Amino acid sequence: MRWLLLPLLLLAGCGGGELEQVRTDSALLGRQVEHGVYDPGEAGRPLLVLLHGRGWDPDDVWTLGLHDELERLGEQAPAVVLVDGGDHSYYHDRRDGRWGSYVVREAIPAAARRLRADASRVAIGGFSMGGFGALDLARLHPDRFCAVGGHSPALWRSGGETPAGAFDDAEDFSRHDLFGGPYAGRAAVWIDVGGEDPFHDAAGAYARLLREQGRDVRLEVSAGGHDREYWKRQLRAYLRFYAAALDGC
Repeated sequence: MRWLLLPLLLLAGCGGGELEQVRTDSALLGRQVEHGVYDPGEAGRPLLVLLHGRGWDPDDVWTLGLHDELERLGEQAPAVVLVDGGDHSYYHDRRDGRWGSYVVREAIPAAARRLRADASRVAIGGFSMGGFGALDLARLHPDRFCAVGGHSPALWRSGGETPAGAFDDAEDFSRHDLFGGPYAGRAAVWIDVGGEDPFHDAAGAYARLLREQGRDVRLEVSAGGHDREYWKRQLRAYLRFYAAALDGC
């Protein structure tokens, strides 16, 4: 997979780093995608992979206030890759592309090389659609991640609950049904959701299921809905969770 630095940089503001936008030629997807990468300026840092929500792009995650929170972490700040998941891939292999495979087999290794990160210490998390994707990828690759976070994850207990475009068909949903298969990963799991979020009940049910399976799960329920304001308020807690998990990995 070949990465090309775009001439345009999204400046993070005074006092620190930038989000570099890079264009990726993906063999698994057969197309170009654009990621954002944040280099903390030191080789050997762990890598945090963040997956955006439906209808978003990587810049939308950055503008939640990611730069300021990474700067606040100082030497604990990981290198970061904001992965492009298209409009509604939900980060799983499907008819229009091997989105899940490309995250694990292309995007993560390429980001680790570019950012000189420690590829053995990787955490993955995401927002809404990206929260589903992070939890699904951690389930399918149980030994790959030190921590996984589902931030207002888009979760459904049956295929009939899913919106158009989330899955190709019933068989596709079955292959990625989080409630239908055990989670055997070593990663610590964070799940959070707003009290007014339409995914509130499903998120709580999934956290309880993982706990019944003996997994290390933290469930946070706070005031708010399924929106940017909620995620902005929670961002500091998310990054502290990832930093601590990566430090102890």
